[in-house]
Amino acid sequence: MQPYARRGVHGQTVETLARKILSGSLPEGATLDMVALQQEMDVSLTALRESLKVLAAKGMVDARQKRGTFVRPRAQWNLLDADVLRWQFASSTGSAVDVALLRNLGEVRGIVEPAAVRLAAERRTDADLQALATALEAMGHEGDAAHAIEADLAFHRALLTATHNELLERMEMVIESGLAHRDQIVHSAPHSEDPVPSHRAVLDAVRAGDPDAAERAMKSLLTQAMRDLDKIHGSHDDKDTQDQ
Repeated sequence: MQPYARRGVHGQTVETLARKILSGSLPEGATLDMVALQQEMDVSLTALRESLKVLAAKGMVDARQKRGTFVRPRAQWNLLDADVLRWQFASSTGSAVDVALLRNLGEVRGIVEPAAVRLAAERRTDADLQALATALEAMGHEGDAAHAIEADLAFHRALLTATHNELLERMEMVIESGLAHRDQIVHSAPHSEDPVPSHRAVLDAVRAGDPDAAERAMKSLLTQAMRDLDKIHGSHDDKDTQDQ
């Protein structure tokens, strides 16, 4: 989930610049002082410029003659880019912005996944069913939060693949960043609901080739997902109130 952070100096520079923008250290509209940034991050001017090209492609910065390189307004960012989503969640964990992002993700999933699972029920192959069953089996095994997250991501990835619609399959890039963050919160909390039964109901309906049942099962799964999140955020809110 951290593609740039694993790419040496270039990747680390991209990640650092993104964090500065999202934290407001480099606010919207600010013109970047290239020399100061180069010295602060101890990178070459070439590495800095190449990293800014990555952020420019994601709509976060732009360059103009006589003005230089500047941070673009958030409204112009490519918010559906997987890296931009991941950076947003990483920079806002536990905040009101984080809760709003997760609710936005829940609404997107509520639109996309019930429709997608209908297609999966109609088009799934034996290989698709095996991928879903393997992910569900992994979900049922005891393990740490990282194991639970990967199993959940694998299940939802396999569902989108089973639609055999290339554009819907690419939606995994939008859903996965937020879903991984949501899962990290839920699976790290005690007493969260067992996710296996709701996912098994989806798989059973897809295996039976029943689009209506698959859609109902997915809607139920998503309702549980939001209920788990609300329960955790509610307990955090209660604790904050008690501490004040």
